[in-house]
Amino acid sequence: MERTEQTARKTWRAIAPGLGTASLLALPFALEMRLKRPTQPLTDVWQRLPIEARRTTLLGISFRPPQVAALGLDMRDSLRTLLDYPFQLIRLGAYWKHIEPEPGVFSPDELDWQIAAAEQAGKQIILCVGPLKTFSYPEFFVPAHHLKQPLPEHTLIQPSAYPALLEAATTFITRLVERYKQRKSIVAWQIEHEAVDPLGVEHSWRLAQAFVEKEIEVVRKADPDRPVLLNGFLPTSLPVRLSQWWRTRDQGDSLAVAQRLADIVGIDYYPRHALLKMGNRTLYLDGSQSLWLQGKRKQVFTATHTRRQKLMVTEGQAEPWESVTTPPNPSSQGMYSCLPEQVIINYNTCMRWSQPENPLYAYLFWGAEYWLLRKQSADASYLQAFARILERA
Repeated sequence: MERTEQTARKTWRAIAPGLGTASLLALPFALEMRLKRPTQPLTDVWQRLPIEARRTTLLGISFRPPQVAALGLDMRDSLRTLLDYPFQLIRLGAYWKHIEPEPGVFSPDELDWQIAAAEQAGKQIILCVGPLKTFSYPEFFVPAHHLKQPLPEHTLIQPSAYPALLEAATTFITRLVERYKQRKSIVAWQIEHEAVDPLGVEHSWRLAQAFVEKEIEVVRKADPDRPVLLNGFLPTSLPVRLSQWWRTRDQGDSLAVAQRLADIVGIDYYPRHALLKMGNRTLYLDGSQSLWLQGKRKQVFTATHTRRQKLMVTEGQAEPWESVTTPPNPSSQGMYSCLPEQVIINYNTCMRWSQPENPLYAYLFWGAEYWLLRKQSADASYLQAFARILERA
């Protein structure tokens, strides 16, 4: 969910058309705004916060090799370090252009190693088989030889309009599922990332639901027994929700499509994020206390429970989301959008949503690679907050 400062400006512009009558929305909009210095003092608040019990909910992380590279870390050392922590579930990604860098090449060696390492550590695995959109910025990993021209903006990508791309994508999916379906550690396949939403705000094209349905068909044909996961962004603030509705109003957003098509519905939960840098301060949206959010969340819980779908948090914010692509790493300070205590606060919030009669299947912390960077920079508080949750949950 990383964004550049240019992207933040685009976010601001994208929100405007969905706001409607400004006078009607002025109050909730203002209540969710924060103008803050982006860097904040580190405190020991995270050491004193209570930890909600997870009960049956599995805890885990997502692991992003592209983000590891962006942070200047070593991929294998990073994964080994994280796997030493006693969580239950890890989400790995099959990045299409990395596995198929040239025509006729299929090189999953690094993914093979990641899966083997996770298995050796006793973890369950959700494998995102992509193919077009996979978690980790820039979230788009189509090899150049399969897409000679960029996808046109303001377009719904229909399977009938892109038969060659769909065929290549489904061939890639099938090859991955056939390769790994004998691995008992893999408990679900994820198809796309926020499948039918725009690609951040950098691009306005979107996958049509029909395109995603074709991808799901080939997964279920290759492996009828494992569940399929689709995830979607849960907007925590009214301005973002209005923007999301406006941009996806023809077929619904990814969360709505997940409720229609998936066996497991994943929520991406980011309660606090930057919009725009303004001098030495940053304008943030914070919808963590939004009454509207509670209503939307209850609707998702009720709908998935009625349909007997599993519900999980695929991304629980545990790293900063500032107005630059790579989360800043200030010495002896933290970033306002996600201080170490927010790792616990966001987890606690979601555990309070989970009830014995309607529990969350899993909660995956988003930002584990950033925690390693912080530890390398003499701040282990993010990792320690995570370890404290695992110990006491």
